[in-house]
Amino acid sequence: MQNLKKQLKMSTTYQEAIENSNIVSKTDINGIITFVNDEFCKISGYSYDELIGQNHNIVRHPDVESSSFELLWKTILNKKPYKATVKNLTKDGKTVYLNTTITPILDESENIIEFIAIRYDVTFEVELKKSLEQKEKELEELNQNLELKVKEQTKQLKDLNKTLEKRVQEEIAKNDEKQKLLFWQSRMASLGQMIGNIAHQWRQPLTELNLTLFNMKKASLKKDEKKVEELYKESKNLISSMSTTIEDFMNFFDPKKEKKSFEIKDSINEALTIMKKLIQQENIKIKVDVPTNYKVLGVSNELSQVIINLIQNAKDAFKTNGIEDKNILITLKENLDQKYLLLEIEDNAGGIKEENLDSIFEPYFTTKHKSQGTGLGLFMSKMIVEKSLEGTLSHKNSENGSIFTITISNEKE
Repeated sequence: MQNLKKQLKMSTTYQEAIENSNIVSKTDINGIITFVNDEFCKISGYSYDELIGQNHNIVRHPDVESSSFELLWKTILNKKPYKATVKNLTKDGKTVYLNTTITPILDESENIIEFIAIRYDVTFEVELKKSLEQKEKELEELNQNLELKVKEQTKQLKDLNKTLEKRVQEEIAKNDEKQKLLFWQSRMASLGQMIGNIAHQWRQPLTELNLTLFNMKKASLKKDEKKVEELYKESKNLISSMSTTIEDFMNFFDPKKEKKSFEIKDSINEALTIMKKLIQQENIKIKVDVPTNYKVLGVSNELSQVIINLIQNAKDAFKTNGIEDKNILITLKENLDQKYLLLEIEDNAGGIKEENLDSIFEPYFTTKHKSQGTGLGLFMSKMIVEKSLEGTLSHKNSENGSIFTITISNEKE
């Protein structure tokens, strides 16, 4: 007798534990609710009295297909437990997801007398999974769009290369063959330099994107929805930045070179943007003291190319002369009668040797190893300044380095 009481007490204790930690309901063989615990009332939004005597489909979600319920009844009427994640609708119209196990209760003759369902709430996990799947889909679409854009831009770059070749051939027909051959070689060298800069611009964001996606996976495993959203936005920004980089370099090689009035500071900023990664990698400090509203007639990206050439030369000189504290100062000022603008690029890279000063603007003259330079950079820079900007390019040594001065007509706004 004592053992029976002890067993009944333990059974009651187990039942209370189940009811207190899970969502529990009972129905008769027709699906009419005969019992619900407090957790069931709480999750469904119905009171105990509203549920008792009602068909269990009172919480059925209209989105759930009838075939799912046919499988449910077929399983439990065969006296087998039914397990699934079920989508339910609460009294106030909210969707909840419940991990559900429905077990048939049999009498001594193995006949079904009722069904007991034990559930627990997995709404957060299901919604998080759906959110992650949606974000993965969006990221996949972004990646596909980026790949398509890269292919399109690559095709444009190839077409542009053909256009450059055609233009060079036209120039050769108009001018001295030797000079135009130099022009072609310089353009090809510039194009190679630009491709190298694209690689510099992309290397860091690609590393950051890989790390961000790894952290997103970690955050999703921890169910940190806020962190996942933050990393997702960060990934989109990185991809957008990489796409913009391609457009920037394509604009730089735009073949439609009409002369027009442009802001000198904008041209300098364009050059610094293109050289950004190289400047950071070489730890070069560049100070720009150039006021706005100073304009010049010509082609903006050609002045940018001259600035790039001068910074590239300074970078090489810093390395050759073992300069640790690398500084470049870019200034713009008017001459005394204000008819001309003096754009100066000054560095502390050690300057040019006295015996080479008269030769630095000659084609093929270089103090670098053949693998590092063609000797066309300063020659082409001087030609661009003279023919495109109708100005002059000159050089002088300073106490610690070089000063290159571009003199152009003042088109001050």
